[in-house]
Amino acid sequence: MAVEAKELKGTQKGTQKGAAKGEARCPGAPTTQEIIAADKVAAPKWVRSESYKFLGDEEISTDRYIEPSFAKEELDKLWTRTWQFACREENIAQIGDYQVYDLGPYSFIITRVGPKDIRAYYNACLHRGTKLRASGSEGCASEFQCSFHGWSWNIDGTNKNVVCDWDFPHVDRKKLSLPEAKVEVLGGFVFINMDPAAPPLAEYLGPQFKAHFDAWKLEDRYVYLHVSKRLPCNWKLAIEAFLEAYHVIRTHPQVAVSNADANSQYDVYGEHVNRFISTLGVLSPHLYGKHTEQDILDQFTLGDSGALGGSSKPTVSEGGSARQVMAEMFRGMFEKATNTDLSAVSDSELLDCFSYTIFPNFFVFPGISLPMIYRFRPDPRDHRKCLYEVLFMRPVPLDGKRPEPVEPIHLRDDQSFKEAAGMDPGFGAILDQDTDNLFLQQEGLEASAKHGLTLGNYQEVRVRHFEKAVEKYLAMDAKRPDIERLPSR
Repeated sequence: MAVEAKELKGTQKGTQKGAAKGEARCPGAPTTQEIIAADKVAAPKWVRSESYKFLGDEEISTDRYIEPSFAKEELDKLWTRTWQFACREENIAQIGDYQVYDLGPYSFIITRVGPKDIRAYYNACLHRGTKLRASGSEGCASEFQCSFHGWSWNIDGTNKNVVCDWDFPHVDRKKLSLPEAKVEVLGGFVFINMDPAAPPLAEYLGPQFKAHFDAWKLEDRYVYLHVSKRLPCNWKLAIEAFLEAYHVIRTHPQVAVSNADANSQYDVYGEHVNRFISTLGVLSPHLYGKHTEQDILDQFTLGDSGALGGSSKPTVSEGGSARQVMAEMFRGMFEKATNTDLSAVSDSELLDCFSYTIFPNFFVFPGISLPMIYRFRPDPRDHRKCLYEVLFMRPVPLDGKRPEPVEPIHLRDDQSFKEAAGMDPGFGAILDQDTDNLFLQQEGLEASAKHGLTLGNYQEVRVRHFEKAVEKYLAMDAKRPDIERLPSR
């Protein structure tokens, strides 16, 4: 059955003259909420909500992507004040377990000191500054000892040993504890903040989003695949490539057949969180009349297709929809493959792409077919490069046995995401398409005679929301970590 635009009775607002700024929506197409309302298994409240706000239409200066001085200001003002995802709790499950988290020039040892006591130590010896643990390292420790002169600290941060302490009568070892960043845990994620005056994480996120996050129970999931790759662009360009579905029809034509891209929903929550919902198993408005429901089913690409066990896709019956067929099929297959109960999970949660961004660099995709985490970090030595990580999650099995944490796969700059062991080839190709554009965008901004980015009022509102948060922090004074101003235990 071909889908004709005239058959759709959506209430999207058109582009008529006189419409208030930000009100225009894809004409002739159903809204995201109308698509979801037609599902057999109803969606929860957090799915059925909307929170769009018009945020202006001025251009965004290109200086913030190409000027080294702007990157330096970000490191001194933005990254030192914001909450950041550092690691998962399961990565430091036992007392003494640690993992090093780096952000630009900053480095932290994230370690478990007690059953409910996780700390983030500044990763530097208080003698002559040598890192106590190498970047990217992890393990289990009974102490943190400097490899240079042997000074050491207990895992609770107190000083254990000063070699030749007779030569340091001027040092009060009771005041020689490792300085710490603030730490909070939410949904199994360990967050840190370098600012001792930072608001609590719940306040930073806001009550609306916090309610959404709590509903997902992400502490009951585990990471089964972790892939990282350095990208040839400023970290903000990399993030913004994933903030909208506007690019799908040109960048990912192979998935547009099963992605309602132009009628995706965009929401903002306070200053630090935004979201889009792209309904899947639905034809793109750009392609109305060109594909059947069977085409939609055949073209669907999963982020976690490995959970389906290679099963063949069924057919769509006369008068049926690909979306409903997929929902029924995925529910049973995911339950069997992951040994979990998904009977209470809505069709929308099983199928759709829910992309939430927590400023500055953390994406959460809480759905079942696209169960992902993204994290972006600036390259400490080149503002034109950044580190991109994608982590795939599955529900913990019904027997409660949580699999061991996986080792990250670090791709070379020239490697395809499809080469990562365990990556679905179709989804790897999508990530390649996304990231291949970024080198051209970085160089294009540097070559351009136009010194601003022009954004859509609705489809690119998340980009504007993100950049407004950047502006907020860069308007502040520099706030570099200072041991004299950090609280001590």
